[in-house]
Amino acid sequence: MLSAAIPGILRSVLGPRWEFTLYGDDLTIEHPQRGTPYRPPGRHLLWAELLNRLEGAFADVGVPRADCLPLRWGRETELTISAVQALDPYLKERRGVPYRQGFLPQPVVRLTGPRDRHGNLIDGFLTSFVNASRVQPISDERSYGTVLDEWLTVLSRLGLHARHITVYGSLRVWRRQQVEGITLRYDHAGLPLGDIVLLWNGDDPTHMAVDLGTSLERLAWVRSRLPWNEQVFGPLGGAAPPAVLDAIRTVTLLVGHGITPAARGAGSITRRIAECIPPSAAALGLSTAVRHHHAYWDNFSPLASSWWQVASKVEAHVQRLTSGSP
Repeated sequence: MLSAAIPGILRSVLGPRWEFTLYGDDLTIEHPQRGTPYRPPGRHLLWAELLNRLEGAFADVGVPRADCLPLRWGRETELTISAVQALDPYLKERRGVPYRQGFLPQPVVRLTGPRDRHGNLIDGFLTSFVNASRVQPISDERSYGTVLDEWLTVLSRLGLHARHITVYGSLRVWRRQQVEGITLRYDHAGLPLGDIVLLWNGDDPTHMAVDLGTSLERLAWVRSRLPWNEQVFGPLGGAAPPAVLDAIRTVTLLVGHGITPAARGAGSITRRIAECIPPSAAALGLSTAVRHHHAYWDNFSPLASSWWQVASKVEAHVQRLTSGSP
């Protein structure tokens, strides 16, 4: 019943300027002016500027920013892997409120990004990134359409206009443990940008919520159309292979939050990622790269350790691996 209602709800909320194509369970929503070329803005935003614009645009549609979840999760996953985990008590346990709701720029760590035949992450994916999301309980399905419409308004404030957005996906309902849902994805001028998910408790659909998200890094990339490594790693982009830069970026986040290398638990993930940093890099010092990434992560949730403490701990660990010490 929910899936059958979605196309009509989206037509009603988005209005007549959108073209809908429904083929079986597959839905595509396109703008009639989708063929116009996208021209990136002349000035690329600093990370803090992009975050502030995003926060301000959400505030203008009545969505306040929420505090980040802890990076060490320790429930179904060792680490926070998605902003949607903020909805767990509301969706899974049918409590009155979630852990967080609103605009949530959540640092996360995932080891499952798609890779090329050489084992490198493909453009658009990182081991650690900011899951820029809107997570909130809703009272009815129409709010799902409203959240999408307001997101188009937010994107337009960033220079990503509706005519370049395509929404698509399957209306088939999926189920994961206690939660059911429908996922639609959206592109901007041919580049995948994110998704918007309607969620509800399988036993009590009145506990309904929306999870709309992208990664802040992908959002900046789609906006700028710079080469991926240049967009993400900035001046470090040519200093080392992307896999090494990705590992340093991630261990900076983990160690900065007090999750140091260990044999078990969350620390085992730090250890695994740190092993991707070659001993030669640690021998020359990681301070420049760690300082760069530490400043980035500090935009979202202040790290517990200073950049030099993080650099010292990571260098020491990599050098112990070189010497064969545990």
